[in-house]
Amino acid sequence: MAGVTPSQTIGPYWHLIGHDEWADLTRFGAGGERITLSGRIVDGEGLPVSDAAVEIWQADPPADDRFPGYGRAATDAEGRFRFTTIKPGPVPGRGNSLQAPHLALTLMARGLLVGLVTRVYFAGEALNDTDPVLAAIEPAPRRATLIAAPDGPGAWRLDIRLQGPDETVFLEV
Repeated sequence: MAGVTPSQTIGPYWHLIGHDEWADLTRFGAGGERITLSGRIVDGEGLPVSDAAVEIWQADPPADDRFPGYGRAATDAEGRFRFTTIKPGPVPGRGNSLQAPHLALTLMARGLLVGLVTRVYFAGEALNDTDPVLAAIEPAPRRATLIAAPDGPGAWRLDIRLQGPDETVFLEV
């Protein structure tokens, strides 16, 4: 059968993770506070997930010719991923609320029939305390699994655990 992709659970666009430039959302000259987001994905045993596709999407800044608002990266042999993007600002939520600055993140890998969806928030943001999605996560200590920590100037890190102790909170969509 011609055109079969390496991972049928990820689908026909698997080849796009072979393009490293997709992980740089600033590649077209976007302005704003440039940041890197990196992390490591591990399974329930703490072993690296080395064959995952990680996608991010952000509503702020809005997508335009210089900023696609969407990126995709592959994990390496140690389960690491890395993106370069513009730090998001707050976005409107339900009612008159504001959502804290965040990125939407989807993880696809062998053995997952549907992508796992979560969010990446940033430590120290005042709106984290009132963000409606974070506030809905119980018990409250689990919220920390969605909060990226500073990892140097302009750098943030969020590790993702698929199962077990400190499992990342995944969202139903």
